[in-house]
Amino acid sequence: MRLDTRTPDTLTLGTGVPLERLSSEYGTEGRVRFIDLQPRPDDLRAEVLQGLGQSPKRLAPKWFYDQTGSRLFDAITQLPEYYPTRTEIGILRRDGEAIAEHLGRGKVLIELGSGSSLKIQILLAALRPRLYVPIDISRDHLIASAQALARRFPGLEIQAVCADYSKPLALPLETDWGERAAFFPGSSIGNFDPPEVRAFLQRVARLLGPGGALLIGVDLIKDRTILEPAYDDAQGVTAAFNLNLLARLNRELGADFDLERFRHHALFNAEASRIEMHLVSTCTQQVQVTGEVFDFTEGEGIHTESSYKYSIQGFQRLARSAGFVCERVWTDEQGWFSVHCLRVEEA
Repeated sequence: MRLDTRTPDTLTLGTGVPLERLSSEYGTEGRVRFIDLQPRPDDLRAEVLQGLGQSPKRLAPKWFYDQTGSRLFDAITQLPEYYPTRTEIGILRRDGEAIAEHLGRGKVLIELGSGSSLKIQILLAALRPRLYVPIDISRDHLIASAQALARRFPGLEIQAVCADYSKPLALPLETDWGERAAFFPGSSIGNFDPPEVRAFLQRVARLLGPGGALLIGVDLIKDRTILEPAYDDAQGVTAAFNLNLLARLNRELGADFDLERFRHHALFNAEASRIEMHLVSTCTQQVQVTGEVFDFTEGEGIHTESSYKYSIQGFQRLARSAGFVCERVWTDEQGWFSVHCLRVEEA
């Protein structure tokens, strides 16, 4: 390992946070710089206690992604019922050159929610960025993905940032890297409630600066017979993914959830236009989390994820309200999924 002595510039996503855990770690090729802004255990504890104290009880989906959760989600993307990943990949393959023309080549490319998946490989090959900045909350998954991409793209500079991108944060990047573009794949924007979408997009717009481009995947409204199996597959992988959240709380917070007393439940809420995932108590019980006791009645759920589905026009209205110009949209032939190129409005 060699130390990086260059001076970082700070690009801010929101109001910024102290950069107390900046480190430089290099893989075997010496091209991956790792910046550790991983949420502290106290952050997890505070958010979990607050969420379980609400009515109805809630846990944020960002906490799914420990090492096991990241592995299970990778398995979900391969399931026959889970259409978003393969559909988005199809769009990127078919329209990669047009997408590259709109985003612009040779820029800084920031990926919100990193991965070594085929999606980012397609985009990196088309865009040939001067710097790739993956941001992810799962530290081990992020490091492994960044190192895999460094091997796949030998000339690529990578600065991997372990952070919670759903909150304001600052990105310490090298100076003079030039124009920026961002990639937010997989319809992860659907995990935010609509008012949160606007605030999040405003932060991304400030990060990119006037004229900066955002490529974002957005899942579209469709029949519940397609939507619900995508979040409740026949093999039970999504159920294991959801229940692993409780296993994480047991391990990291000393909670005493009995996973046998909760079941996975997914449904499409047509009125809200969203898939909802819940962990439902199968009996009346009490659960202890870091010394605090929470009562559950039989049938009571913990809301663990929302995944909003949009019309193209509905999402574009949200994007415009956050300061973006809707430049281009690509969809698959069935109209199940959309990929939008948004541009930050010039001052």
